[in-house]
Amino acid sequence: MSDSDYQRVDMVAEEMATYVTSLPRYSRYSALTKGIPLSSFFSDRMLVVDVIRQGIPTSLFMSIKDMAPFSDQEWSDFLDISLKSLQRYKKESDYVFRSIHSEKIIELVEVTAVGLEVFDSQEDFAAWLNAASHALGNRRPIELLRDSYGKELVLSELHRIDRGIFV
Repeated sequence: MSDSDYQRVDMVAEEMATYVTSLPRYSRYSALTKGIPLSSFFSDRMLVVDVIRQGIPTSLFMSIKDMAPFSDQEWSDFLDISLKSLQRYKKESDYVFRSIHSEKIIELVEVTAVGLEVFDSQEDFAAWLNAASHALGNRRPIELLRDSYGKELVLSELHRIDRGIFV
């Protein structure tokens, strides 16, 4: 990963830590203030559930958006909201995404974190997302990210690539 990619991931980790420690159940975890490694965040499934239920605030979403290789139109499609609404939400500093949208955002963070670990750069990861994959039925991985079953297929393929298993 390039230095700028590491910085984007670190920014999301710091924003996530700030957000998590603002939740009542996690406010006493001052050790989190330096950031939560995203792998640790995803291994604590109850924490993920709590964050989804609380909703993702705009500030965290903007950090995630900077880290992820998705355009505004792609985010709009993934979240099943209009592009105009998404742009309006981004301008509202106190907006919190509903849990249905927060869940999809968290799913895409997970895919992005793994993808950036597997590939050398955000550009290489984006190129892989947009290229047809034989292992994924000759579909582009980005097409599968609209639903959670497709996301699981993409994650599984990323893990196989990481282990050097190519189909």
